[in-house]
Amino acid sequence: MKSEQDASRGFLRHALATLSYRGAKAIRGAPASFAEFRTAQGGNSPIVILRHIGDLLEWALRIAQGDEKWREAGPVQWEEESRRFFSGLSALDGYLASDAPLAFPPQRIFQGAVADALTHVGQLAMLRRLSGSPMKGENYFLADIEVGRVGPEQTPAEREFD
Repeated sequence: MKSEQDASRGFLRHALATLSYRGAKAIRGAPASFAEFRTAQGGNSPIVILRHIGDLLEWALRIAQGDEKWREAGPVQWEEESRRFFSGLSALDGYLASDAPLAFPPQRIFQGAVADALTHVGQLAMLRRLSGSPMKGENYFLADIEVGRVGPEQTPAEREFD
């Protein structure tokens, strides 16, 4: 029988797969101009938001390993930040999939870094629409989200709509 921590760890891995699926959809097909799009002076551009998501994922891994220190990455290009997003997901998922101990409960890792990253992926989706390059909505309940699938290659949507 699985322990409560094992079950929570598994659920956190499912949350990462969900984050990957939704993040891939928000990133995929965005025009080059999207990275610097702003809705208002002082608002964060998509590249800044994506960089922050990468920082969150790296922080989540450090927390899992016992280091709560926050670090911010320097500015890079959209494609590099996209790769960093998926490599951060992969590193965190790999750690969770291993037998390595967690320094903090999975629920705490979720409530901080992972929930924040999900919120920011929602911002990217909203900015896609506002920038004139909307992505289609979908019934995410039907999405083929699989624990461990945290890369850019995701199963196509089951049912999309405008």
